[in-house]
Amino acid sequence: MVKQCFVTATAVVLAATVSSCVEAQMSSKGFQKTKGQVKLVTVDPGHFHAALVQKKMYDRISPTVHVFAPAGSDVQDHLNRIDGYNTRAEDPTQWKEVVYTGPDFLERMLSTKPGNVVVLSGNNSKKTEYIKASVDAGLNVLSDKPMCITPDKFELLKAAFASAEANGVLLYDIMTERSEITTILQKELANNAEVFGRLRKGTPDDPAIVKESVHHFFKYVSGNPIKRPGWYFDTTQQGEGIVDVTTHLVDLVMWGAFPEQVIDYQKDIQMLRARRWPTMLTKEQYAKVTRLEDFPPYLKDRLNAEGVLPCYANGEMIYAIKGVSTRISVVWDFEAPEGTQDTHYSVMKGTRCNLVIRQGKEQNYRPELYVEPVGGSNDAVFAKTLVAAVDELKAAYPGVKLQRQNGSWLVSIPETYRIGHEAHFGQVTDRYLQYLADGKLPAWEVPNMIAKYYVTTAALQMATE
Repeated sequence: MVKQCFVTATAVVLAATVSSCVEAQMSSKGFQKTKGQVKLVTVDPGHFHAALVQKKMYDRISPTVHVFAPAGSDVQDHLNRIDGYNTRAEDPTQWKEVVYTGPDFLERMLSTKPGNVVVLSGNNSKKTEYIKASVDAGLNVLSDKPMCITPDKFELLKAAFASAEANGVLLYDIMTERSEITTILQKELANNAEVFGRLRKGTPDDPAIVKESVHHFFKYVSGNPIKRPGWYFDTTQQGEGIVDVTTHLVDLVMWGAFPEQVIDYQKDIQMLRARRWPTMLTKEQYAKVTRLEDFPPYLKDRLNAEGVLPCYANGEMIYAIKGVSTRISVVWDFEAPEGTQDTHYSVMKGTRCNLVIRQGKEQNYRPELYVEPVGGSNDAVFAKTLVAAVDELKAAYPGVKLQRQNGSWLVSIPETYRIGHEAHFGQVTDRYLQYLADGKLPAWEVPNMIAKYYVTTAALQMATE
């Protein structure tokens, strides 16, 4: 069972908790690789990603985690997930949750500061304010995506990054897809000039980089049917699809095609066009995924004549980054047909080959990386070059090999690298812990986070206009 200490709005905060607050406060420049030195504070957890940060234990993170939230099902669902990790049969965790619930949860967190790293994953309409308040108070922040969902919140996010720099703390978002093995190998090969050549410029109608994903509102997480908050389908709170999952895809474009390069959104990004469209949700579907009997009042005025909710979860954007035409799209269906799953497609077009990730029925709904030589390449010479490049990759990724498939190549990846989306949260957290010990993020991370959220919010503005 998860050990919980509840402090309600009408109770007095434990003296021990208060006395420990001063010890817990620490700027990013003060961290060392000391056991338990990082103390997490979870604020208003309304999304299951908040719990995934705690799916495993970390030597440098204290097992005591303080939670501040309004009373309700969101925080209880979060605690139930932590309890599930603590009580699982294999490799159980040992988290102790100290919980404060009350309408003044944010103010109480800021006044007591019982930790030094704030974890945020929940209602996106409030998230940017939580970020700004936390860094203003001298607290580091590890935030789930998206960190902002509208153009006005983008301006607040820029102010938050400036405040974080002034206060010597680290503001970072959780980009799990950088840890997925096919995207890692796609990046490695795209930056091997002998294999890939140079990245094509493309055109808006034939982009050089394309990233598409299809997701489902109802699915299983950690083996259990997902329960989403009722507000999740209110795009003023969750954000439209064009500013949500697209965050990962926009990030991968910069990370994979322009690694460790600073992207200046005012000089390097040109938005070209964008569109968005709804997924239609019936009352029965809404009830299945939220476990609520009916649409809440704030959604009822959006229902159509048949009582169906148009949820603007789908979007597409086309933009140029450093002159390279790029297309990003995301689609949300309610539930995958039996035997199918979420899918992902990604292509980077080079002068010598295209690097393509597919995750469809043919791939048994798991991502696979293909190398497809372009017309004019000498097959024998290209094959020799590609084999040599993959042999070099084996030093870092033992077991990776090539399989010839009808004029293209499949990069065969051992199962040991396919650890799954949920495990990537631990990998991101490990990287963030290293940045805390370093006292800084890589020089390109902050400008590129700003550029990323400019792209998504500018696309929203363009699509709605």
